[in-house]
Amino acid sequence: MSVLLKPLITEKMTELSEKRGQYGFIVERKANKVEIRKAIEDQYKVSVTSVNTMIYAGKSKKRFTKSAILTGRSNHFKKAMVTLAEGDVIDFYANI
Repeated sequence: MSVLLKPLITEKMTELSEKRGQYGFIVERKANKVEIRKAIEDQYKVSVTSVNTMIYAGKSKKRFTKSAILTGRSNHFKKAMVTLAEGDVIDFYANI
């Protein structure tokens, strides 16, 4: 089971990574901060100074179609904000 599901690559996260050295990841909901730190240090070969986590609840969605109203939910997910040591950088586009 992989702790890191995918990195968050948005305008806001790009700005945070350039200014503060913070990166965002979608992680497994049962993963704790120690596991997240170890997974990032092993995978990207950087040193992590802090990990902040937040759990997002899935939101209810409603769609109106010709025949019926379809209801559902978006998925729950956990987001981790990782601050790296001074001078460390993660390049998500290196393997493209």
